[in-house]
Amino acid sequence: MGTEKTDASAYRKGEFSDVSDRDAESIQGPPQRTLHRGLKNRHIAMISIGGVIGTGLFVGTANSLSWGGPVGLLLGYVIMGSIVYCVMITLGEMVAFLPIPGGHIKLAERFVDPAFSFAMGWNYWYNWTIVSPAELSAAALLMNYWNQTVNDSVWVVMCLVVVITINMLGAGAYGEAEFIFASIKVVTITGLIILGIVIDLGGGPDHDRLGFRYWKNPGPFVQYNGIPGAKGRFLGWWAVMSQAAFSFIGTEIVAIAAGEAKNPRRTLPKAIRRVYIRILLFYIGGTFVIGLLVPSNNQFLKLNSGTAQSPFVIAISAAGIKSLPSVINACLLTSAWSASSSDLYTSSRAIYGLAASGNAPKIFLRTSRSGLPYVAVIFCASFSLLAFMAVSQGAGKVFDWFSNMTSVAGLMTWFGISVTYLRFYKGLNAQGIDRKTLPYSTRLQPYAAWYGVVSTLIICIFNGFSVFLKGNWNTATFVTSYILLVTWPIMYVGARFYYGTSPVAPEDMDFKSDLAQIEADTYDEPPPKNKMEAFWRWLM
Repeated sequence: MGTEKTDASAYRKGEFSDVSDRDAESIQGPPQRTLHRGLKNRHIAMISIGGVIGTGLFVGTANSLSWGGPVGLLLGYVIMGSIVYCVMITLGEMVAFLPIPGGHIKLAERFVDPAFSFAMGWNYWYNWTIVSPAELSAAALLMNYWNQTVNDSVWVVMCLVVVITINMLGAGAYGEAEFIFASIKVVTITGLIILGIVIDLGGGPDHDRLGFRYWKNPGPFVQYNGIPGAKGRFLGWWAVMSQAAFSFIGTEIVAIAAGEAKNPRRTLPKAIRRVYIRILLFYIGGTFVIGLLVPSNNQFLKLNSGTAQSPFVIAISAAGIKSLPSVINACLLTSAWSASSSDLYTSSRAIYGLAASGNAPKIFLRTSRSGLPYVAVIFCASFSLLAFMAVSQGAGKVFDWFSNMTSVAGLMTWFGISVTYLRFYKGLNAQGIDRKTLPYSTRLQPYAAWYGVVSTLIICIFNGFSVFLKGNWNTATFVTSYILLVTWPIMYVGARFYYGTSPVAPEDMDFKSDLAQIEADTYDEPPPKNKMEAFWRWLM
């Protein structure tokens, strides 16, 4: 094509499409049994806005506030939010153009290297397989608010049954359940932010106007581990970063859901554009309110203690509002169920994508007549039994371990997405495809992708700094912080040698396969019949 710009619509119309039967089978499994596009527009919209808002925000912020103080907590979430936004617009440009099963795992195979896809795919599967026990452990922690005499295993089993049932009913049932759960979470976090502002301004039963009291005493920052001066405050803020990553992990789930989304070329760009609402309103707004309502030295903030609570529950209880803490705790419990359900959905689709790429046994490609990859779901659900570690070690401590492991895995996923985009960007230029003709594009590229690459790598390298402080060595923390920094390059280099692959040249990148089917799945929605329907379509 030379340097002449090509309209991407030519690809979308199928003028350059050469999808072979082999390509279709390798990407979507056996032709007679594939994933079905059962996720509606409102499902994708709600999954992108609130699908994986979970215990990281509602529970994990307790540790972050005790480590960094109110300002350290807020700054940590603001910076992590900027990273997530850049990663999402980076991912959005690729997945809106190629909404295929396997999401960014398959895209890495096309635009980087099959070995990179191998490492990225197994890292992503590990990420979502490990985060599910973390959410289940947090659910047990929340249940302990009402009754600490019941063994944690009872709560784990109860939550696990709900999660597995939802996922075994298929993508449509998962979408409906997530729509309901995510709606509860969105209403809950919005209500908590409004209630928090009212309490802060003296609207609670005790009429105590808090203002910025806790920013003054005990102070805006915490001297991490008792280290004095700016160094201690900096380390307190840095400790927040890893936990903030855990809270944001899963924002990229729309990429995995793309393979089962109806009308993906229309729904995915709209979902990507709404990411900033989630970041600004729920995460930044939520952490700001938490810092106003709860002092960083509150005894109930330590998750590895037997009395840990959500910062929101602590604040409402302190304000003297009776009964409401139990209602809020119940809402937070549904968020743990919802997040764990999303975890199982994503991990099962990740290993399905790995099998489609030939990087996992083909048995994981088996689907039911309704399009459910039941082998993948059952296999991934078995790892949720790790949540029973909460019985012997304590739910709070196990939550800490798993969330730390998940944070690093999630950051490495974002690193991989950013690297994939940089190659995608180079391939577009090499083949003369004009980015402005893609279904979704932004002016921030490729700088946003470079920001994602550099920031995620730096956070991963230094996220386990606490174990190197004098007298603070902890083998479990060291292993959970750095195991993936060792296994990722081993997987990549090992796959390069085993499969004999090499990076894909920009001029050889495949921008054609699957586009005919994607175009066939794209349609213009009928105009709204009334104002209510128009408002609902704008909202969803």
